[in-house]
Amino acid sequence: MNIREDVVHLDRATALEAQRRMLRIRRFDERASKMVKRGQIPGTVHTSIGQEAQVVGATMALGDEDYMTGNHRSHGHPIGKGSPLGPLMAELVGKGTGVCGGKGGSLHLADFAVGSLGESGIVGSSIPIATGAALSSKVLGNGRVSLAFFGDGAANQGCLYEAMNIAGTWDLPVVFLCENNQYALSTPAHTVTSGVIAERAAGFGIPGVRVEEGQDFLAVHAAVTEAVERARRGEGPSLVEVVTYRFNEHSEGLRLGVDYRDAAEKASWLEKDPIVLFRKHLVVEGVATDDELDELEREVEAEVEEAFEFSQTSPFPDPSVAFADLYTEPFGPTHLSRQPEEIGA
Repeated sequence: MNIREDVVHLDRATALEAQRRMLRIRRFDERASKMVKRGQIPGTVHTSIGQEAQVVGATMALGDEDYMTGNHRSHGHPIGKGSPLGPLMAELVGKGTGVCGGKGGSLHLADFAVGSLGESGIVGSSIPIATGAALSSKVLGNGRVSLAFFGDGAANQGCLYEAMNIAGTWDLPVVFLCENNQYALSTPAHTVTSGVIAERAAGFGIPGVRVEEGQDFLAVHAAVTEAVERARRGEGPSLVEVVTYRFNEHSEGLRLGVDYRDAAEKASWLEKDPIVLFRKHLVVEGVATDDELDELEREVEAEVEEAFEFSQTSPFPDPSVAFADLYTEPFGPTHLSRQPEEIGA
């Protein structure tokens, strides 16, 4: 695909912020990986190490008030959208200061303050939520766009096609983004998925684009920016497939007893580290010097360390809030029959 000139020539502040957010994801996930191994996080986590360009390239194409939903590998998505690291780290360890009050954990991060509507370990389950948010945007006329992340393992889920069908029929402002890291846990995508995922968009009368260089922030940003702008103009949804690669195992601590990924394949992808590639671009283009970028890395490392300390010193939720946030106030005949003072009027 051709990279748009206006995206290639990002202003200095935006380019450095992109590198900062990719570094935040990398260092956050590296720390989370260590915490799992040390028994500091219950259960496990799924890191986005290696996929940072895809995450940040997509999320930075959104506006501050736009919506986003993630999947099971989604620490990086709210970080890419601008979430502070402290409450995210606190959520991983179940603390009351976490973004979900310690009740969600690694697989269910949500930060409404930045438009992150949540994520889930149920494959494909957040896609209809993003589509519903897009419907609300159209009904309310607020101009917001919704971005639904899903992996290649979710590319064959029925809910994706139901969502694309209704979004195409109603011209909803939603972008469906497939993070094709080429493996659904240990299953190679080519063994279970026929054809090119992006080309499936044609069946719903919507545009589809495949970004082969998913380790290139600029390539991803260009494709998603175009899809977001199209949605915001009222021209409906798009499907963007990004070819990327996770450097770590499917989940931290997973032991399958067999190495299903070829060593040469992994080595070739490690040479396409998105953070290293974009750093080189910034230096070559004269956006920043090596010294400035070294300082940026130190700043991010300090941020992650501060987030870790915040997670460790924060209290666990009080038992009294165990059943809070489970139900919402009903709205209907029962609600309307109550007296104004009963409903806070």
